[in-house]
Amino acid sequence: MIRTSLIALCLLGAASGAMAQPSLILTEDGVDAVQATKEYPPLFAKAYRQAETRVARSIRDGLIVPVPTDPGGGYTHERHKENYKIIHDAGLLYQFTGEQKYLDHAEAYLLAYADMYTDLPLHPERKNQAPGKLFWQSLNEAVWLVYSIQGYDAIRDDLSPQSRERIETELLRPMAEFLSTESPETFRKIHNHGTWAAASVGMTGYALGDPELVERSLMGLDKDGTSGFLAQLDQLFSPDGYYTEGPYYQRYALMPFVLFGQAIENNEPERKIFEYREGILLKAITSTVQQSYGGKFFPINDAIREKGLDTIELVYGVAAAYSLTGDKGLLSIAEQQGVTVLTGDGLNVATSVAKGNAEPFSYETMILSDGPDGEQGGLAILRMGKGEDAQTVVAKHTSQGMGHGHFDKLALILYDGGQEILTDYGAARFLNVPSKDGGRYLPENTSWAKQTVAHNTVVVNETTHFDGDWERAQESWPTIRFFETSDEVNIVSATIGDAYPDTDLTRTSLQITTDDTRAPLLVDVFDVEPPKRSTIDLPFYFSGQLTDTDLPLRRYNARQTALGDKNGYQHLWTEAVADTPDGHSRFTWLNKDRFYTYHSLTSDAGEARIVRIGANDPNFNLRSQQGIMIRLKDSKTARFISVFEPHGTYDPAQEFTVESESQITSLQSTHKNRASLIRIEFSGGEALVIGLGEEPSDKKHTLTHDGRTYSWTGFYKIFRE
Repeated sequence: MIRTSLIALCLLGAASGAMAQPSLILTEDGVDAVQATKEYPPLFAKAYRQAETRVARSIRDGLIVPVPTDPGGGYTHERHKENYKIIHDAGLLYQFTGEQKYLDHAEAYLLAYADMYTDLPLHPERKNQAPGKLFWQSLNEAVWLVYSIQGYDAIRDDLSPQSRERIETELLRPMAEFLSTESPETFRKIHNHGTWAAASVGMTGYALGDPELVERSLMGLDKDGTSGFLAQLDQLFSPDGYYTEGPYYQRYALMPFVLFGQAIENNEPERKIFEYREGILLKAITSTVQQSYGGKFFPINDAIREKGLDTIELVYGVAAAYSLTGDKGLLSIAEQQGVTVLTGDGLNVATSVAKGNAEPFSYETMILSDGPDGEQGGLAILRMGKGEDAQTVVAKHTSQGMGHGHFDKLALILYDGGQEILTDYGAARFLNVPSKDGGRYLPENTSWAKQTVAHNTVVVNETTHFDGDWERAQESWPTIRFFETSDEVNIVSATIGDAYPDTDLTRTSLQITTDDTRAPLLVDVFDVEPPKRSTIDLPFYFSGQLTDTDLPLRRYNARQTALGDKNGYQHLWTEAVADTPDGHSRFTWLNKDRFYTYHSLTSDAGEARIVRIGANDPNFNLRSQQGIMIRLKDSKTARFISVFEPHGTYDPAQEFTVESESQITSLQSTHKNRASLIRIEFSGGEALVIGLGEEPSDKKHTLTHDGRTYSWTGFYKIFRE
């Protein structure tokens, strides 16, 4: 029925001589609103000036359409990227102003590409990824078409029949075929590359009035729904809107999802695409914002750490979501972005911001479930405090995330005071830097960044989870055993039993308030049960400068050696080492204006190492960063208790330091009858005691520690003394 309505619409357009265009993202209503606005609000005005400047410069310089030769970051790659932005912007400016120069310039560029495209061979710098013609991978080709088809949609009605015929038959249709029928493996892929391809072909279908292209993009090449846009929505997002590859790629994939979603809504509102799967597209937008701190996305999996909320993909997402929901919290994100998009939705956002309607976005403690059915683990986000700088713990208990996933089951990140305190490396890649392997992922992305030891999680016998086999890892995920949140404590516990053969890994993380004068504590309990005695490492990579430790460290001043020869250990220098005969160790570092102390208590004697990233790195591809590694050399059942304590103030301008020393004087633990007590004593005489069961249940526990008896029912209880 829906397809029939689209065919009827196309026939009606053909009979009248023109489609009702523009009709993709910018619509006639949007054009009318922009033209009726006498003075653009600042966010829209900025976007408008940027488009004017880009197109004016391009008109001055003339057409530049080089033969494709370079990989990502190279001249021809960047030139073709700039050209699709010019085509896009020139088309929109023509709609807003009616000035012929904009139509002429967009038309000239599209005709120039029509002259060259069908004769282009596959790109000479193609690698393992599906190749394009204009670009070294077809992904970039799809992005080119997503932008350019919007520019064409904006000028199509006013082109001569001859120009329209040439552009459509020699450029747009061939490109749509190349990205779909001629690249079936990519087009059928449930992956962000497949999403971009589907969106580009579907948007082209709407612009050309071709229902076949639209149906192909929605339902897949075979029209059976096993691939295509709807299958992407079904399989790549969890019911909470979490994207399986993590927030960096969620941000990237968001744009084709949002743009094609809007094109569907504007052309076939009866599909109710923004209601599909209980509003999954809107959930995807808001969950992307939730997966950020300090304006940057959590850098899990293959992530470029610098990417944040101001990325253009989320600018489009915020504009669409606000227009659909009226959520004023999204306006504060738009304020941070500092710009909006040149559409009716963008004008709506900019106008609302200018009127002072923005409210703080509500960052929440939550679990974003993973997997199409929400049953493949999840990303736990624990927040405590007020505002954007509230202390935030990210517990990565998700599935693998396909080929872009890292082998870091039960990994942890800590943010506090606006800073990343316990860090995740992200990807080893210099995006679009030609001198760094053409901007591709570097060899160290495999040899270091993906490896387990590169993350804040347990490594057994210096071996990566799942032996570094992502397809095997894709079949497994943690089970989240427990999650609870309150004003006084946030807690999440998860377990996995096959990251190593016959080995149970269980991590329980608690974010706990202490009193009004202290920041929350992060208390982390990691249990490891291998089938035989093993070497077990727990590294933590921190941001800051070490200031104090209670260990007599043996420094490797004269000569440093790599910690191992494979699985990422070959990239770690050992800078210092100390024995921990009673299992205790303490380290303090300074991050910006606050001190952080890491208290460690292990079930067995072991050692602590100061390590630094950068060994066996001939091309200086890796960032130099310190970490603390706690090692148990011969353990059958191991427990790592870690307490992270923010404290004190450092003010170099006023030249004063307050409480640079830890306020925790003792960390003790008792374990018996499948329950544990963890006792933390402070310098003021007060104590915090955590009662913890081995399994979430309603079982009653009773334990005695240092002459005191503690009883509780359930998985945990906090005692304050």
